[in-house]
Amino acid sequence: MIIDSHCHLTYEPMYSSLDETIKKANSEGIKYLLTISTEDKGFNNILKIVENYSSVYGTYGIHPHEAKKHKEIKLNHIVEKVKKNKKIIGVGETGLDFYYNHSEKKDQITSFSEHIKASQITDLPLIVHTRSAEEETLKILKEFIQKKDFKILIHCFTGTRDFAFKLLDIGAYISASGVVTFKKSRELAETFKSIPADKILVETDSPYLSPEPLRGKPNQPSYITHTVKFLSNLKNISYEKFSETTTQNFFKLFGKLN
Repeated sequence: MIIDSHCHLTYEPMYSSLDETIKKANSEGIKYLLTISTEDKGFNNILKIVENYSSVYGTYGIHPHEAKKHKEIKLNHIVEKVKKNKKIIGVGETGLDFYYNHSEKKDQITSFSEHIKASQITDLPLIVHTRSAEEETLKILKEFIQKKDFKILIHCFTGTRDFAFKLLDIGAYISASGVVTFKKSRELAETFKSIPADKILVETDSPYLSPEPLRGKPNQPSYITHTVKFLSNLKNISYEKFSETTTQNFFKLFGKLN
């Protein structure tokens, strides 16, 4: 059993072919999919998907790129949204992206902080996007975790080994996407080789970041098998064992799914 811990089923080309996309994933051994919220207006579509497909769960959150358009989204709103349906099991994706800076840094930091507080109140895991913001991301997470513990998942990790182990030190789980399979990602692969298997989740981030040998094609949840195979070989663990380990890691974070 495999769980795709981060996909965007409300994005095309998957949204217009949900039946086919989800059926194909299920047939490849992907039992559950977590479809991720990035903006407020798309959340109703996430609610519809989780209601219509038993294997799909969802989250609510505002991507850092969208922070400037959602300055009104505060703690109470986030808490209200995640309580809309018991199949909404995470807060995010939120975080900091100083690579593109589509939103001002101060707006990203404010939004990130509101999401962390919502995670603390609801006891739902926080799904974190971080790019070119390692120092700031770690600083904010540490500041909040000193006040009250909360569960952290760093999605699509592409950072340094040092950053990974500082995140592990505060209890975070780290998710691998298809990026780890890229030929240019040897340093990242070595980092994942050193991360304990019991702290790793897997994801597609579909429709983006298709793994090798499918790079360049629109990604989909069924392609996660290539990432799992790559990582299991990298860590010298059987495909079945690594699949089971990452699945159990997901359950530790998000709870058992029905």
